Amino acid sequence: MSTSRTRLCSDGPEFSRLVMGTWRLVDEPALNAKETLRLIEECVDLGITTFDEADIYGNYGSEEVFGKALNLNPSLKHKIEVVTKCGIKLISDKRLAHKVKHYDTTKEHIIASVENSLKVMDLDHIDLLLIHRPDPLMNPDEIAEAFMLLNEGGKVFHFGVSNFTVRQFELLQSRMSLPLVTNQVEASLLYRELMLDGTIDYLFQHKISPMAWSPFGGGALFSKDSQYQDLHQVLAELSQKYDGAGYDQLALAWLYYHPANLIPILGTKKIERIKAAAAAEEIKLSREEWFKLWSAAGGQIP
Repeated sequence: MSTSRTRLCSDGPEFSRLVMGTWRLVDEPALNAKETLRLIEECVDLGITTFDEADIYGNYGSEEVFGKALNLNPSLKHKIEVVTKCGIKLISDKRLAHKVKHYDTTKEHIIASVENSLKVMDLDHIDLLLIHRPDPLMNPDEIAEAFMLLNEGGKVFHFGVSNFTVRQFELLQSRMSLPLVTNQVEASLLYRELMLDGTIDYLFQHKISPMAWSPFGGGALFSKDSQYQDLHQVLAELSQKYDGAGYDQLALAWLYYHPANLIPILGTKKIERIKAAAAAEEIKLSREEWFKLWSAAGGQIP
């Protein structure tokens, strides 16, 4: 089973239909470079060639481990696409100058962050750079200038945002000569708001594919909490119909069904779950099943 490929927008990059997220890469039990290499190789064998990073992941440590892993097999650098993010400054023993958590989307910080990401991952370019969170002090002209300089220098090929509202997206795009190719947003059976507040509609209108983080509701999908009893009952019924499909596979199939071409980002380090996720693309829910899951998850159908 190999996952398919898709383009984020008409002028955007081509990514694997399923993206491997690295935010838990160095969480306990942390993977070392050799173990991370094996994970990358297993993903590539499954057709999962796109990897989602951020400067802050793993207390500013994930990119470094990822880079060390790639250097154990440098040929992989030509087989994968790397996404990373910047704009958040955390209080950390690795960033002693940070006295308070805050956002920084100045031109200087964006460029410095990219330079550091390229260095620690030992890459000559980043395929997609995202502004990680909306910054109340965001100056769109300054961000646009930073993006232009990084693009002209061949350091970043494409740009986007994460967790932006429609108006924030429009504001930044209005100042840019380059297209914003995605908005990475939280979307799952358990977090459906963006399908109702205009965020997904706006991206769909402009033929931009959203990247969907936390597709299992931060693990809540598997919770035994009684509030998920109705959802689990429907998932169990569908599992029987679809050859014993797991709840995670059905949750991904639910995202895949949406015509806006949502691109889920996995967060697991377990290859068995990654293989199962790759197979989820074969599950074709019906429209009634999609709405049945929506309703069971707590969504009101007018």
